[in-house]
Amino acid sequence: MMRLFICPECGWMRTVSRRASVECFKCNGVMMQPVKLEYTQYVKMSEQERMDYADSWMYIHRKKSK
Repeated sequence: MMRLFICPECGWMRTVSRRASVECFKCNGVMMQPVKLEYTQYVKMSEQERMDYADSWMYIHRKKSK
């Protein structure tokens, strides 16, 4: 099963199949968080929709942490 993760620092999304924990390569080892978006929905999204999803995720989760 494919899983999606997002970096809480930069918003980069990564797809993995076997890993339970994932590090962001762009932020040098920051642990990425799993997202509730299914892989089948993700592949149907345009690049702009993916960026909008990441921006929304970042906005919601940064607000909660403050």
